[in-house]
Amino acid sequence: MADKQISLPAKLINGGIAGLIGVSCVFPIDLAKTRLQNQQNGSRLYTSMSDCLIKTIRSEGYFGMYRGSAVNLTLVTPEKAIKLAANDFFRQYLSKDGQKLTLVKEMLAGCGAGTCQVIVTTPMEMLKIQLQDAGRIEAQRKLMPETIVPGTVPTKSPTAMQLTRELLKEKGIAGLYKGLGATLLRDVPFSIIYFPLFANLNTLGKRGAEGPAPFYVSFLAGCLAGSTAAVAVNPVDVIKTRIQSMNRGSTEETYSGVTDCISKIMKNEGPSAFLKGAYCRALVIAPLFGIAQVVYFFGAGEYILSFLPGN
Repeated sequence: MADKQISLPAKLINGGIAGLIGVSCVFPIDLAKTRLQNQQNGSRLYTSMSDCLIKTIRSEGYFGMYRGSAVNLTLVTPEKAIKLAANDFFRQYLSKDGQKLTLVKEMLAGCGAGTCQVIVTTPMEMLKIQLQDAGRIEAQRKLMPETIVPGTVPTKSPTAMQLTRELLKEKGIAGLYKGLGATLLRDVPFSIIYFPLFANLNTLGKRGAEGPAPFYVSFLAGCLAGSTAAVAVNPVDVIKTRIQSMNRGSTEETYSGVTDCISKIMKNEGPSAFLKGAYCRALVIAPLFGIAQVVYFFGAGEYILSFLPGN
């Protein structure tokens, strides 16, 4: 991350603002990714990202593309704040006298950041996926009724609060953390790839040995590092999405865990299924992390803190 010293509260504020701006820009593509990944053989409604978005607008209206965005916008603030600030913390902890970190230590810092963020990421993704995929289930009910067993899925889409209460009532806090293992398997490798790659790309664009990189360099570095890491871990993202989805058509498989999910996808859909939504995920993550890095480095954290009492 950046070499300039920023207080921890400012880092958390900057990370939160970065997440809000980034998610607002790319959420419809994320919705298309989730619906494409959840499609199984025999229940394919969408042929591509553009086809998914067009059909979503036709059947659910423009705001249908933002189903689940409230959950994301609420929880992405602590999620991105934890991720970005934790990486900075671990990098500083592993650095000796401000010396440049080795690649191994950069990867360890990313590993620490990815591990910390799942505290928020898992329940956020659990709720978001149900809300995003609800439109696909409704469309299946109308266009492919043979794939839906009557009474097996809700006729009306629940809200995030209703889902939360239902999960807590039936399974306790563990209900919100369904797919925790798959989330760790996705987010830890993502951070191990992303943060060292971003740091090294960003360093290439610095003005001199000590000067910061221009904002456009940080943006491009964030985009390239984000899209690379996103595609690399997409197979695990498919697994996580399938495991966390609660409602399915009658012809769709259910999964008991990561190994069961891998086995059934390989058997029924082939290895190419693990790349479902990969280009959507790259299109989501690239600008999301490009924007996030620019806002994080040049964010309003210190400015906002200056207005608080005692500053």
